[in-house]
Amino acid sequence: MASDPLGLCDYAPEAYAPGLLSGWALVWTMLGIFLGGMALNLTPCVYPIIPITVSYFGGRSGQGQGRLVVHGLLYLAGLAVANSTLGVIAALTGGLMGSLLQNPLVLVTVAAVLVLFATSLFGFWELRLPGSLTQAASRSYAGYGGSLFMGLTLGVVAAPCIGPFVLGLLTWVASMGSPWLGFLVFFTLSLGLGLPLFFLAIFSGSLEKLPRSGEWMLWVRKLMGWVLLGMAAYFIRPLLSETLSMALLAGVALAAAIHLGLLDRTTAAFRGFQGIKTTAALAGVILATFLAGSWALRGPGVTWQPYSDQVLAQAREAHKPVIIDFTATWCAPCRELEEITFHHSEIVNLAEKDFVMVKVDLTQKGNPLHTRLLELYGVKGVPTVVFLDRGGNECRNLRLVDYLPPEQFLSRMAAAGRKN
Repeated sequence: MASDPLGLCDYAPEAYAPGLLSGWALVWTMLGIFLGGMALNLTPCVYPIIPITVSYFGGRSGQGQGRLVVHGLLYLAGLAVANSTLGVIAALTGGLMGSLLQNPLVLVTVAAVLVLFATSLFGFWELRLPGSLTQAASRSYAGYGGSLFMGLTLGVVAAPCIGPFVLGLLTWVASMGSPWLGFLVFFTLSLGLGLPLFFLAIFSGSLEKLPRSGEWMLWVRKLMGWVLLGMAAYFIRPLLSETLSMALLAGVALAAAIHLGLLDRTTAAFRGFQGIKTTAALAGVILATFLAGSWALRGPGVTWQPYSDQVLAQAREAHKPVIIDFTATWCAPCRELEEITFHHSEIVNLAEKDFVMVKVDLTQKGNPLHTRLLELYGVKGVPTVVFLDRGGNECRNLRLVDYLPPEQFLSRMAAAGRKN
């Protein structure tokens, strides 16, 4: 395939970090993970560790506030190192898992595992660790090394409660395939999980103000269970129609609101618990409304043509640039391109007036035409978006192999549409 011999498509693509998170989406996601880590402190397995942790640090209060802070920071560091290492390892498998997640059977399996872990958090079964492993992890050690060790092993002690949530998060991080993002996600989770314990250790007087443990902690577990169900719905989306996938996500949010805010009869002795339940219910309703509303109010998308040599020949005769989108229904970034970028009003208008838009759907294997096109254009995976200039030559430096926001996609369209 010829590739822009005259340099008519010269263009330096804007820097963009591939993946599902960037900009404000990354900020809000990290904030949610941080708050989720804090909420994990209120689960039945973690809550009893709070007085143990405070007692551990309290026994070192005679060493001075400065050294106590060092102990606390080492405790946080141990927790962060353990969890962040898990995140990086999961992300490093992203290439392998990314290819596996192109298989519908794998998507169904991942979603089923997340649902299984969610049922554990709902109380249908319990995830238990061997007693010897739990005892070894919870053993107290002296010195700065002891504080570091306590942080390293907190995840083991709390695993029966936080394990399903963390395993679900590991699956999500692995699917994104970014080691730095894997580190960031679990470092943020560690801060959320360890920061309250750190401050309670430093200011042990706050222990008297803590709400007493009780039935309300089971409500927190159920909340985490709904988070996992939402993640399962996210993974299964590529196998569903656009309407059904959006309805599923909105349905999960609405069902969580009804269950946690109305149907659940959990009570607590401390003030404000009912307010927390009401806030969670309202958040679920708002999220469901936002998802349904954003889909219903969305404008028309790009009109695509199926690939044929005749379509490309007509585009050359009409002196129009061509965009070829290699996609598949099970590909999450492909769906994101379709639902966001290819529904952007400016892109839709520009595509209708000045471009020939061609889609090659690789969902089903075995099509001889698709096999020829994959070899012709050197397509290694999906999404792959190929830009042809007005003479039918590919602008190789414009090729796209991941999701790109509408504004940056418009810049590539402008470069491909330059006159010869």
